[in-house]
Amino acid sequence: MTTLTSRSFDSPDESRTPDKTKVDVVDLNGAKAARLTIQPGWKWSECIKPVAGTDSCEARHLGVVVSGRIHVVHDDGTEGEVGVGEAYAIEPGHDAWVVGDEAFVAYEFDTSTAANYAKG
Repeated sequence: MTTLTSRSFDSPDESRTPDKTKVDVVDLNGAKAARLTIQPGWKWSECIKPVAGTDSCEARHLGVVVSGRIHVVHDDGTEGEVGVGEAYAIEPGHDAWVVGDEAFVAYEFDTSTAANYAKG
């Protein structure tokens, strides 16, 4: 049976709010998507590490940026930035932080990450 599932991030199924972070999650018949909003001054190793309990972020991020910019440094030393209008795939094993004074807002589409990111 063909079906359409639509959900608004303004009425998410779940919201998580670690320091300087808001993760709104919607369930689309088993697939999960997230709107990630992180504030200026946010750094994974300071704001999410205490919740995750790992040395670096072990999530795979797959999404698109609608506001702001983020800098990512992988455990192997490779680094880069993503900003407005860019799609991204960030592999596990990284730290990251917001660049500048604008909140970073992105929509992410990896079901496992949407379901578990920043969850204690």
